Amino acid sequence: MQKLAIHGGKPVRSQEYPAWPVSGPRELELLQQVLFSAQWGGYHEYVEEFEKLFAGLHDARFGIAVANGTVALEAMLQGAGVKPGDEVIVPAHSFIATATAVSRIGAKPVFCDIERDTFNIDPASAEAAVGPKTRAIIAVHFGGVLADMDRLARLADNAGLLLFEDAAHAHGADWKGRRAGGIGLAGTFSFQNSKAMTAGEGGIIITNDADVAAQVRSLVNCGRKPGHGWFDHFELGTNLRITGFQAAVLLAQLERLPEQIRLRQANAELLNTKHSTPGVYFQKAPEGAVVQTLYVLPGWVDEEVLGATRDEFLEALQAEGVPARPWYPHPLYANPLYEKHPYRKVSCRVAEQACKDSFWLPQRTLMGNDEDTSDIVRAIDKIYQTYKPETTAVQ
Repeated sequence: MQKLAIHGGKPVRSQEYPAWPVSGPRELELLQQVLFSAQWGGYHEYVEEFEKLFAGLHDARFGIAVANGTVALEAMLQGAGVKPGDEVIVPAHSFIATATAVSRIGAKPVFCDIERDTFNIDPASAEAAVGPKTRAIIAVHFGGVLADMDRLARLADNAGLLLFEDAAHAHGADWKGRRAGGIGLAGTFSFQNSKAMTAGEGGIIITNDADVAAQVRSLVNCGRKPGHGWFDHFELGTNLRITGFQAAVLLAQLERLPEQIRLRQANAELLNTKHSTPGVYFQKAPEGAVVQTLYVLPGWVDEEVLGATRDEFLEALQAEGVPARPWYPHPLYANPLYEKHPYRKVSCRVAEQACKDSFWLPQRTLMGNDEDTSDIVRAIDKIYQTYKPETTAVQ
């Protein structure tokens, strides 16, 4: 039995996984085009070009690029008519912006549970969370694997609710051939530094509804409307426009996206084929989630089977040269801010358990070659053999 690196043994790997973000001559070329133009701001032609290309890739007629994914959520909700006092169902696990966007426009988040296998919003729990004031549901596609949009769409239709998508992790992903963000009434994406497409910051709202698109466009452009003067303002809007520099980078990033998704998905399939170590389980995609972005790869540890806690497992895995991090430390409603802001929740037992036993691998661990991916399997099995030496996992 090999000695673990944390116990003084040789680690499975000493080489770093590929770096993120990825950039090259194409980003530089497009940035220079903006730099030497007369327009650096949100009215550069690259902004409109990117909006059209990104929306079109995601089966949407309209795209409105904004400063970041957080404000994209707020603008989407406001533009679609969510009002103060309305309730919006959100999963108990996501980045905090999924919930604070609801709170910041005066509505109330209603937290529901997630599914054990997919880490996505549980449609049954979302249904249990519907109340007389419920106006909408936000589906979060965690890790770039789409939530069950068939069940969520049926729930929204039956209950008369708006269905939104927080697709911050899901650039290019799809559900039965329909792309993320273009399935519900509207969807948002983030281009923050770690995301599967990035300009350091940035976001976009996409929709097929012309009225929603027009309202969002006005809200993020100081309340202006097309065909009217620069100093004519019709809504209580603000300036959330993206810059020409960000759009230039995103155009280049969009060109890279399909091949990067293909690589991550191929490596994830290899990992799932080779991995059979008891006690460590990775995210399962529902049958309809055909294309998966795999922005991160979540997993969970069964302490009784593995013989180690989640934190012991992660400490050992990182020492073996595989980057990983623990799950969120608590569900969204346990953040201190929700001691001050109103919310409602249903039972979230899976979400609370995930805080204790779940983790994720960053996207860069799936952007190497076959040997890089196989090292993840070797490291996990090495850990298992240390904590359960009487049984050897079959690969």
